[in-house]
Amino acid sequence: MSTQPVRILSRGHRDSLVLLLAWAAGSVDAIGFLGLGHVFTANMTGNTVLLGLSLGQGRSLAALANVIALVGFSMGVAGGALIVERDRNQGEWDRRVTSALFLEALMLAAFTLFWHLTPGGADRTSAALYTLIALSALAMGIQSAAVRRLKLPGVATTYVTGTMTSLVADLTSRFHAPRPAGVKDSPPPEPQPVSQHTALQAGVIVIYGLSALASGFFQIHVPSLVAITPLLAITVVLLAVGLAHSGHTSPS
Repeated sequence: MSTQPVRILSRGHRDSLVLLLAWAAGSVDAIGFLGLGHVFTANMTGNTVLLGLSLGQGRSLAALANVIALVGFSMGVAGGALIVERDRNQGEWDRRVTSALFLEALMLAAFTLFWHLTPGGADRTSAALYTLIALSALAMGIQSAAVRRLKLPGVATTYVTGTMTSLVADLTSRFHAPRPAGVKDSPPPEPQPVSQHTALQAGVIVIYGLSALASGFFQIHVPSLVAITPLLAITVVLLAVGLAHSGHTSPS
Protein backbone atom coordinates (compact mmCIF):
# COMPACT_ATOMS: atom_id res chain seq x y z
CA MET A 1 0.00 0.00 0.00
CA SER A 2 1.35 3.44 -0.90
CA THR A 3 2.61 5.57 1.99
CA GLN A 4 2.50 8.81 0.02
CA PRO A 5 0.01 11.46 1.19
CA VAL A 6 -3.12 11.68 -0.90
CA ARG A 7 -4.12 15.07 -2.27
CA ILE A 8 -7.87 15.53 -2.22
CA LEU A 9 -7.90 19.34 -2.41
CA SER A 10 -6.22 21.74 -4.78
CA ARG A 11 -3.99 24.29 -3.13
CA GLY A 12 -6.41 27.11 -3.80
CA HIS A 13 -9.34 25.09 -2.46
CA ARG A 14 -7.37 24.23 0.68
CA ASP A 15 -6.39 27.85 1.27
CA SER A 16 -10.02 28.98 0.99
CA LEU A 17 -11.01 26.49 3.68
CA VAL A 18 -8.14 27.60 5.90
CA LEU A 19 -9.52 31.14 5.67
CA LEU A 20 -12.90 29.86 6.85
CA LEU A 21 -11.16 28.25 9.82
CA ALA A 22 -9.56 31.62 10.59
CA TRP A 23 -13.05 33.17 10.48
CA ALA A 24 -14.29 30.61 13.01
CA ALA A 25 -11.36 31.31 15.34
CA GLY A 26 -11.70 35.07 15.15
CA SER A 27 -15.41 34.81 15.83
CA VAL A 28 -14.84 32.57 18.85
CA ASP A 29 -12.27 34.98 20.31
CA ALA A 30 -14.63 37.91 19.83
CA ILE A 31 -17.49 35.98 21.42
CA GLY A 32 -15.30 35.04 24.37
CA PHE A 33 -14.23 38.61 24.94
CA LEU A 34 -17.71 40.09 24.52
CA GLY A 35 -19.87 37.44 26.14
CA LEU A 36 -17.73 35.20 28.33
CA GLY A 37 -16.16 37.64 30.72
CA HIS A 38 -13.28 38.92 28.58
CA VAL A 39 -11.71 35.51 27.92
CA PHE A 40 -9.93 34.45 24.75
CA THR A 41 -10.49 30.80 23.88
CA ALA A 42 -8.56 30.66 20.59
CA ASN A 43 -5.70 33.10 21.19
CA MET A 44 -3.82 31.59 24.14
CA THR A 45 -1.18 34.33 24.06
CA GLY A 46 -3.79 36.92 24.93
CA ASN A 47 -5.47 34.59 27.36
CA THR A 48 -2.21 34.02 29.23
CA VAL A 49 -1.79 37.79 29.60
CA LEU A 50 -5.36 38.06 30.90
CA LEU A 51 -4.65 35.28 33.39
CA GLY A 52 -1.62 37.16 34.70
CA LEU A 53 -3.63 40.36 35.00
CA SER A 54 -6.45 38.58 36.84
CA LEU A 55 -4.05 37.00 39.30
CA GLY A 56 -2.17 40.26 39.79
CA GLN A 57 -5.40 42.10 40.55
CA GLY A 58 -6.71 39.39 42.88
CA ARG A 59 -9.70 38.52 40.67
CA SER A 60 -9.84 34.79 41.35
CA LEU A 61 -13.04 34.08 39.40
CA ALA A 62 -11.69 35.78 36.30
CA ALA A 63 -8.44 33.85 36.69
CA LEU A 64 -10.38 30.58 36.91
CA ALA A 65 -12.07 31.34 33.59
CA ASN A 66 -8.66 31.92 31.98
CA VAL A 67 -7.32 28.67 33.45
CA ILE A 68 -10.32 26.74 32.09
CA ALA A 69 -9.63 28.23 28.65
CA LEU A 70 -5.96 27.22 28.80
CA VAL A 71 -6.72 23.70 30.01
CA GLY A 72 -9.56 23.25 27.52
CA PHE A 73 -7.40 24.43 24.63
CA SER A 74 -4.57 22.11 25.66
CA MET A 75 -6.94 19.17 25.88
CA GLY A 76 -8.33 20.05 22.47
CA VAL A 77 -4.84 20.10 20.96
CA ALA A 78 -4.07 16.74 22.58
CA GLY A 79 -7.31 15.21 21.30
CA GLY A 80 -6.81 16.65 17.84
CA ALA A 81 -3.22 15.39 17.73
CA LEU A 82 -4.34 11.87 18.64
CA ILE A 83 -6.57 11.97 15.55
CA VAL A 84 -4.30 13.64 12.99
CA GLU A 85 -0.82 12.53 14.02
CA ARG A 86 -1.32 8.78 13.67
CA ASP A 87 1.07 8.44 10.74
CA ARG A 88 4.11 10.25 9.38
CA ASN A 89 2.55 11.53 6.17
CA GLN A 90 1.72 15.15 6.82
CA GLY A 91 1.02 18.20 4.73
CA GLU A 92 -2.10 17.03 2.89
CA TRP A 93 -5.73 17.44 3.90
CA ASP A 94 -6.71 13.80 4.44
CA ARG A 95 -9.55 12.09 6.27
CA ARG A 96 -7.82 12.46 9.63
CA VAL A 97 -7.86 16.24 9.31
CA THR A 98 -11.52 16.09 8.34
CA SER A 99 -12.29 13.83 11.31
CA ALA A 100 -10.64 16.30 13.68
CA LEU A 101 -12.63 19.18 12.20
CA PHE A 102 -15.82 17.13 12.54
CA LEU A 103 -15.05 16.77 16.25
CA GLU A 104 -14.49 20.53 16.39
CA ALA A 105 -17.88 21.04 14.76
CA LEU A 106 -19.50 18.91 17.46
CA MET A 107 -17.89 21.09 20.14
CA LEU A 108 -19.08 24.26 18.41
CA ALA A 109 -22.58 22.82 17.96
CA ALA A 110 -22.74 22.08 21.69
CA PHE A 111 -21.40 25.57 22.40
CA THR A 112 -24.02 27.21 20.17
CA LEU A 113 -26.86 25.18 21.66
CA PHE A 114 -25.76 25.87 25.23
CA TRP A 115 -25.27 29.55 24.44
CA HIS A 116 -28.90 29.87 23.36
CA LEU A 117 -30.25 27.76 26.22
CA THR A 118 -28.61 29.81 28.98
CA PRO A 119 -29.30 33.44 29.89
CA GLY A 120 -26.73 35.88 28.58
CA GLY A 121 -24.60 38.56 30.17
CA ALA A 122 -24.56 38.96 33.94
CA ASP A 123 -27.51 36.54 34.27
CA ARG A 124 -25.40 33.58 33.11
CA THR A 125 -24.35 31.34 36.00
CA SER A 126 -20.72 30.52 36.69
CA ALA A 127 -21.31 26.89 35.71
CA ALA A 128 -22.81 27.91 32.36
CA LEU A 129 -20.01 30.40 31.76
CA TYR A 130 -17.28 27.86 32.44
CA THR A 131 -18.99 25.24 30.29
CA LEU A 132 -19.12 27.63 27.34
CA ILE A 133 -15.48 28.57 27.81
CA ALA A 134 -14.44 24.92 27.95
CA LEU A 135 -16.41 23.95 24.84
CA SER A 136 -15.07 26.80 22.72
CA ALA A 137 -11.49 26.27 23.93
CA LEU A 138 -11.69 22.55 23.15
CA ALA A 139 -12.91 23.35 19.65
CA MET A 140 -10.09 25.81 19.01
CA GLY A 141 -7.46 23.41 20.34
CA ILE A 142 -8.68 20.72 17.97
CA GLN A 143 -8.59 23.16 15.07
CA SER A 144 -5.03 24.18 15.93
CA ALA A 145 -3.88 20.55 15.84
CA ALA A 146 -5.63 19.98 12.51
CA VAL A 147 -4.13 23.05 10.83
CA ARG A 148 -0.68 22.18 12.22
CA ARG A 149 -0.81 18.88 10.35
CA LEU A 150 -1.26 20.73 7.06
CA LYS A 151 2.34 21.99 7.38
CA LEU A 152 1.69 25.57 6.29
CA PRO A 153 4.82 27.50 7.38
CA GLY A 154 3.98 30.70 9.22
CA VAL A 155 0.23 30.09 9.13
CA ALA A 156 -1.95 29.56 12.20
CA THR A 157 -5.68 30.14 12.32
CA THR A 158 -6.15 30.54 16.08
CA TYR A 159 -3.65 33.37 16.61
CA VAL A 160 -2.13 35.91 14.27
CA THR A 161 1.11 37.03 15.94
CA GLY A 162 3.20 34.28 14.37
CA THR A 163 1.39 34.62 11.06
CA MET A 164 1.96 38.38 11.00
CA THR A 165 5.65 37.96 11.86
CA SER A 166 6.15 35.49 9.02
CA LEU A 167 4.19 37.66 6.59
CA VAL A 168 6.14 40.85 7.29
CA ALA A 169 9.49 39.05 7.26
CA ASP A 170 8.62 37.36 3.96
CA LEU A 171 7.50 40.59 2.32
CA THR A 172 10.62 42.38 3.54
CA SER A 173 12.85 39.73 2.01
CA ARG A 174 10.95 39.91 -1.28
CA PHE A 175 11.01 43.69 -1.67
CA HIS A 176 14.39 44.35 -0.10
CA ALA A 177 16.51 41.57 -1.52
CA PRO A 178 20.31 42.01 -1.09
CA ARG A 179 22.55 42.71 -4.09
CA PRO A 180 24.53 39.77 -5.42
CA ALA A 181 27.72 39.17 -3.45
CA GLY A 182 30.89 40.57 -5.03
CA VAL A 183 29.05 42.79 -7.52
CA LYS A 184 29.57 46.51 -6.92
CA ASP A 185 27.26 49.28 -8.07
CA SER A 186 24.78 46.77 -9.44
CA PRO A 187 21.12 47.67 -9.49
CA PRO A 188 19.06 46.01 -6.76
CA PRO A 189 17.23 42.86 -7.78
CA GLU A 190 13.65 43.19 -8.95
CA PRO A 191 11.10 42.54 -6.16
CA GLN A 192 9.75 39.01 -6.26
CA PRO A 193 6.02 38.56 -6.91
CA VAL A 194 3.88 37.82 -3.89
CA SER A 195 3.41 34.07 -3.60
CA GLN A 196 0.17 32.23 -2.97
CA HIS A 197 1.46 31.28 0.47
CA THR A 198 2.13 34.92 1.36
CA ALA A 199 -1.35 35.80 0.16
CA LEU A 200 -2.73 33.10 2.46
CA GLN A 201 -0.86 34.58 5.43
CA ALA A 202 -2.29 38.02 4.70
CA GLY A 203 -5.73 36.55 4.17
CA VAL A 204 -5.70 34.79 7.54
CA ILE A 205 -4.90 38.07 9.31
CA VAL A 206 -7.58 40.02 7.44
CA ILE A 207 -10.26 37.36 7.87
CA TYR A 208 -9.47 36.97 11.58
CA GLY A 209 -10.03 40.70 12.05
CA LEU A 210 -13.15 40.84 9.88
CA SER A 211 -14.74 38.01 11.83
CA ALA A 212 -14.25 39.97 15.04
CA LEU A 213 -15.77 43.03 13.37
CA ALA A 214 -18.79 40.97 12.31
CA SER A 215 -19.17 39.51 15.79
CA GLY A 216 -19.12 42.98 17.31
CA PHE A 217 -21.81 44.10 14.87
CA PHE A 218 -23.99 41.06 15.59
CA GLN A 219 -23.55 41.50 19.34
CA ILE A 220 -25.16 44.93 19.10
CA HIS A 221 -27.70 44.49 16.31
CA VAL A 222 -28.49 40.76 15.98
CA PRO A 223 -27.25 39.04 19.16
CA SER A 224 -28.98 35.78 18.26
CA LEU A 225 -26.50 35.32 15.39
CA VAL A 226 -23.30 35.84 17.37
CA ALA A 227 -22.71 32.22 18.40
CA ILE A 228 -23.86 30.79 15.07
CA THR A 229 -21.14 32.24 12.83
CA PRO A 230 -18.25 29.96 13.97
CA LEU A 231 -20.42 26.87 13.59
CA LEU A 232 -21.57 28.03 10.16
CA ALA A 233 -17.96 28.49 9.01
CA ILE A 234 -16.84 25.03 10.12
CA THR A 235 -19.99 23.49 8.62
CA VAL A 236 -19.16 25.00 5.22
CA VAL A 237 -15.63 23.60 5.54
CA LEU A 238 -16.92 20.11 6.28
CA LEU A 239 -19.43 20.21 3.43
CA ALA A 240 -16.77 21.31 0.95
CA VAL A 241 -14.29 18.68 2.10
CA GLY A 242 -16.99 16.03 2.16
CA LEU A 243 -17.68 16.68 -1.50
CA ALA A 244 -13.97 16.44 -2.24
CA HIS A 245 -13.66 13.17 -0.31
CA SER A 246 -16.66 11.66 -2.07
CA GLY A 247 -15.22 12.53 -5.46
CA HIS A 248 -11.84 11.02 -4.67
CA THR A 249 -10.89 7.35 -4.83
CA SER A 250 -7.99 6.49 -2.54
CA PRO A 251 -5.32 4.14 -3.89
CA SER A 252 -5.44 0.63 -2.53
